[in-house]
Amino acid sequence: QVQLVESGGGSVQAGGSLRLACAASGNIYRTFCMGWFRQAPGKEREGVAALDSAGTTRYADSVKGRFTISKDNAKNTLYLQMNSLKPEDTAIYYCAADCGLDDRSWLLVSGYNYWGQGTQVTVSS
Repeated sequence: QVQLVESGGGSVQAGGSLRLACAASGNIYRTFCMGWFRQAPGKEREGVAALDSAGTTRYADSVKGRFTISKDNAKNTLYLQMNSLKPEDTAIYYCAADCGLDDRSWLLVSGYNYWGQGTQVTVSS
C-alpha cells in the first residue's frame, strides 16, 4: 500500500507560481514512478506530468515549458513547480503513484494504482 498526501495548493493571479508537494509513505517500491493529474469542474481527470526513478519525465502539451516535475528521493516527496499560471490551470491537482514501465501510460488515469486526496489550485485573471 502507498499513502499520498498533497499540499501547496492555493489561489494565485495569472502569471504567478505555485509549488505542489506530494509526500509518499508505505511501500516505496511502488513510488518509483509517480505523476500529477488535475481535474477541473465538469471535466475528466487529465495527466499533467510524470517522472520515473531514472529521471525520465513526461508532460502534457498544455504545461510544457511552464511546469516542472521533480522528486526528493530522500524525503520520498514529489513536487510540481508551476510557473506562468493561467486561469485554465484551475483544478484540483492529484498525485498518483505506481505507474508501469510503458511511458505511454504515464499520463493516463488507468496507468496508476494509488491516488492522493487532491489539492485545489485556483488561478484568477
